[in-house]
Amino acid sequence: MPKVAIFDLDGTLLDSVDLHALAWQEAMLKFGHDVSFEQVRGQIGKGGDKLIPFFCLLANNETAAKNWKSGAAIVSKPNICRLYVPSRRSQSCSGACATLGFRSQSLPRPRKMRSRSTLDIAGIADLVDLKTSSDDVEESKPAPDIFEIVLKKLKIQGADAVAIGDTPYDAEAAGKAGIATIGVLCGGFAESSLRQAGSAEVYPGPAALLALFERSLLGK
Repeated sequence: MPKVAIFDLDGTLLDSVDLHALAWQEAMLKFGHDVSFEQVRGQIGKGGDKLIPFFCLLANNETAAKNWKSGAAIVSKPNICRLYVPSRRSQSCSGACATLGFRSQSLPRPRKMRSRSTLDIAGIADLVDLKTSSDDVEESKPAPDIFEIVLKKLKIQGADAVAIGDTPYDAEAAGKAGIATIGVLCGGFAESSLRQAGSAEVYPGPAALLALFERSLLGK
């Protein structure tokens, strides 16, 4: 049985992917970069360091892509969460609270860290033992930095953890850190996409994972 379950937040525990995509699209359009909602939607799961230059290239603006840092603060993830997620009433994905609650009873609990607003929105702030964010790493997914910092903080190996995420970027990043991944479809990506990226198991969402908990990588 793994020692730690590492959950992605947006799209996995919080039903906020479309809101993030809309926020990114509106922000890019505001600054003259013509990208569609569908183009943005397929990239959600990466961080701003990957998204902004990609969107600028889609808009055929190579100069902006090379100088993306000048606009990064305008459409940073904290701003998106603050402006879009609370106001448009994002909800936790079905079964998210129950899954985390069940798991928190069977895992050793490392030191508690102060939660942020997105955890409160999802209703899971009191179930999370450790939180990381883009502030802790140099590169976002699909780079493995975010998972490597978790392993470092908890002083464990990749084989001692299981990652749960809704995007192929989660699976790719976790795999680079030596962590097995459970994919969930509630973020909108196809099962084939998650499996091709390295997900060992795929479930419709947290509720399905909870229902089959004992048979999953978390319960084995």
